[in-house]
Amino acid sequence: MKYIVPVILLMVSFLIPGAVFADTSIDVVDSSVEIFFPSGLVFNIECTSSADISRIRLQYHIERLNYAEVINEAWPELSPGTHIDTSWTWDMRRGSLPPGAKVSYWWIIENSAGEVVTTTPDEVVFRDLRYQWEEIQSDFLTLYWYDRSESFAQSLLDAADDALNRLADDTGARLEKPVDIYIYASSQDLQGSMIFPNEWTGGVAFTEYSTIAIGVSEQNLDWGKDAVAHELGHMVTHQITFSPYGETLPTWLDEGLAMHAESTVNEHYTAALKAAAASGKLISLQSLSSPFSARSMEAYLSYAESQSVVDYLIETHGKEKMLQLLHLYKDGETTDNALEITYGFNQKELNDSWQNSLISSTPGLNNEPYSSPGLDNNTDGAPGLNNNTEPSPDLNGNANTGLPLQILIIVTILVLLIITMIIVSIIIFVNHRKNA
Repeated sequence: MKYIVPVILLMVSFLIPGAVFADTSIDVVDSSVEIFFPSGLVFNIECTSSADISRIRLQYHIERLNYAEVINEAWPELSPGTHIDTSWTWDMRRGSLPPGAKVSYWWIIENSAGEVVTTTPDEVVFRDLRYQWEEIQSDFLTLYWYDRSESFAQSLLDAADDALNRLADDTGARLEKPVDIYIYASSQDLQGSMIFPNEWTGGVAFTEYSTIAIGVSEQNLDWGKDAVAHELGHMVTHQITFSPYGETLPTWLDEGLAMHAESTVNEHYTAALKAAAASGKLISLQSLSSPFSARSMEAYLSYAESQSVVDYLIETHGKEKMLQLLHLYKDGETTDNALEITYGFNQKELNDSWQNSLISSTPGLNNEPYSSPGLDNNTDGAPGLNNNTEPSPDLNGNANTGLPLQILIIVTILVLLIITMIIVSIIIFVNHRKNA
C-alpha cells in the first residue's frame, strides 16, 4: 500500500524588519518566508518606490556540499507599479530539501528610474514543524527528537559516537563537517517528511546536506542504533571522498564501510554469506560495484559480502591503507587504479584473494583456490552473479532461468497478433459487404 504524503499542515513566517536604503526611493516594507513542510517555501516581498518598480528577483543559496557556490534565481510575478506585494513559491515536488536544510536569500529590486536595491541576506531553516523537536549534542553531532525520553535520545547519540570512533580507529576516516540527525518516532512519521517516499524507507542519509533522518520506535531501539551507525558510515565516507574529481565509489565499498560502522553482525547476512560460500554462489565484486538487487536473498548476500571484503582489507592490510584508498577516490582514481596504488592488486585480484580467504575459513569446504570465471580487468560493466551463466536464485532459493517467462511472453504476443488479424479481417469483410 502506497503512503500518501499529507497536504500542507503547518506553516510559519519568519519576518525581517523593513529596510530603508539611502540614495534611493525604493523602500522594502516587508520580507518574509512561509514554511509549508514538506511541500514548499513561499518567499514574500512588499516594497514601494516613487517610480514604478519594474523588476524583482529573488536570489538564494542552499547550504550543502558543492563543488562551487551556486546562486539560484527566481522571478516572482510582477505588474509594474509604485507599490508591489508579491511572492514566489518553491514547489518541493521539483526539487525537495531534507529537514533542517538552510537557505540564505536576498531580493534585488529595480525601478524605472534605474535605481537598484539589494536586500541584506537572510536565512530560513526548512524545519519539520509538525513536531516539537528537542535536541542533544556531542562534538560533531546534533540529534533532534520528539515524543521520547532524553535517555532514549542519549542512547542513540552514544551509538552514533561509538560508530564514529569505530570508523576512526579502524579506517582513519573521520567526519569533516558536523552532522544533524533527525529521529522520527516511526517510519510513517519519517515518510511523512518526504515528497515521494518509498513504502520501505526507514532511514536516509542526505549526504550533500550532512543530515540523517531515521524513523525509530521505542520497540526498535536496537535496530535504530545500528541504523544511525550505518547512515553515519555513509556520511563519513562521502564527506572524505567528495570532490569535483571524485570517482563514484563502488557500492561494495560504500556499503561495506557503512556495515563496518555498525556494532552488531546481522545473523541473516552471516547465514547468506556462509551459504553462498559453501555452494560456490558468491557474487563477484565487479557485480557488487553497481546498485544491489532488490530481491531479498541477493540483497542479504550483497550486504554481507560488502562487509566481509571491507573487513578483510582492514584486517589484512591495516587502516592506513583504507584511508589512502578513500583519498585516491577523492583524487579521481578509478577503482582498479586506486586498488593497484594502495594494495598492489586490482579489483579482480582482490575478489579472488578475498573469496579464497573466506572459503578457507568456512568449515566443510574443499578449500580449493578460487578464481573469478570470465572476469577481465575492466570495471565498466555490471555483469550478473559471479559473471557467469549460472542462474540466480529466486526468493524461494530455486534456480530461475527465465525461460518459462520468455515462452509465455512469445505465446502471448502471437495470440494477440492472431486476434488482431482476425478483427481486421472482419472489419474489411463488413466494409466490403456494405459497399457491394
